[in-house]
Amino acid sequence: LALRPRLIGVNNRDLRTFQVDIETTARLRSFIPPDVALVAESGIHTEDDVARLAGAGIDAMLIGEGLVTAPNIGAKVREFAN
Repeated sequence: LALRPRLIGVNNRDLRTFQVDIETTARLRSFIPPDVALVAESGIHTEDDVARLAGAGIDAMLIGEGLVTAPNIGAKVREFAN
């Protein structure tokens, strides 16, 4: 954190194995100062995933595959926004 970032993104996908664990971002939250916005990236597919991450103090989520694979993207966005 010597660079004093205002935003940090954490990829929940291990790029060596391609395994996804959305708890990765939640586990790292305590190492990041509260004034630094934390973005969870990858593996977010359900409303429960969004609620879990929000409850862990995650500020934002990058949701890609969860949207582009949804049969109805608009409905999926509304689901995540609840």
